[in-house]
Amino acid sequence: MARTIRVGVYGAGRFANNQHLPNLAEIDGVDIVAVSDINEQAVRDTAGRFDIPHIYTDAHEMLQEESLDALWSIVPAFARTDVEATAASKGIHIFSEKPQALEMSVARRIDVAIREAGVFSTVCFRERYRPIFIEAKRLLADKEIVHIRFQSIRPIPEPRPSGDWHGDFERGASAFFDWGPHAVDYSRYISGQDIRTAQAYLKHDPDRHRAPTSASFNFLMSNGATMSMVFVSASPAQPSGEPNFLVYFEDGYLGIHGYSHIDVNGETVYRAEEFNPWFEIDRRFCEAVRAGDDNQMLNDYHDGLYSLAPVLAGWESARRGCQPIDVPTYLEGG
Repeated sequence: MARTIRVGVYGAGRFANNQHLPNLAEIDGVDIVAVSDINEQAVRDTAGRFDIPHIYTDAHEMLQEESLDALWSIVPAFARTDVEATAASKGIHIFSEKPQALEMSVARRIDVAIREAGVFSTVCFRERYRPIFIEAKRLLADKEIVHIRFQSIRPIPEPRPSGDWHGDFERGASAFFDWGPHAVDYSRYISGQDIRTAQAYLKHDPDRHRAPTSASFNFLMSNGATMSMVFVSASPAQPSGEPNFLVYFEDGYLGIHGYSHIDVNGETVYRAEEFNPWFEIDRRFCEAVRAGDDNQMLNDYHDGLYSLAPVLAGWESARRGCQPIDVPTYLEGG
């Protein structure tokens, strides 16, 4: 009989309540034994909703008091400090929501702790598990990629109540920090390339808008291809018919249209069916911990650094007057 794994959850916000906790509650052999959040009311509400027996407002206390097999870390990036590293040092496997951290130094410390402890880990780049991205990767396997374009068009950023971190740009409240690591990760996944150089430009008027209305990232990839990643907060929706991802290769192009379909040279070659990647990544990580085998996971925490670093390096580039930044050097702390 497969053993039951004991799970602790760090963070009782929207992602925990709407995605991960409902998934974990449905997966056989998972016992959610504790949840922690600095917001006492949120943690009490969450525990009541999912019948979680132990609650904490201090995650370190949870790690000290509970015997856990795995930790789901679902707090915002700015709140990451040393909880994941402490958990890893105790032999607890780490599931990390993205972005992993607001600073590379924090992410590196967590990564070192995970690797030294030899525990399993993953970052919630869930779309790697979605069949449409798996199919895009297959279609591009024999192509010489020249350029990747990602674009996200959203409404103008609305003001947030005072004290709500979602209104604080310096704590990561921006479209490019929300979906930027995703866009980089899926571009890496479907192309097989990493990013060598990052440069970014931001249009931000903090007196008028809480976050940039335009963020344009330029990347150089490891095979010499280029990538552009653009976030525009000015229009209610993406222009009709425009793919989110557009991959140019020698003699053609491939477009990924949301989660609906793929076209190659303008012809639809794949239509997606409904799929829940959140459940799939949660299920696979539970199975990895239970079986002691993580071969079915499509990334780990260390790999996730190569998707986080280009975005943070681009943000730093914007601060430095749009100076290009060498991503491998930045990733290592240089």
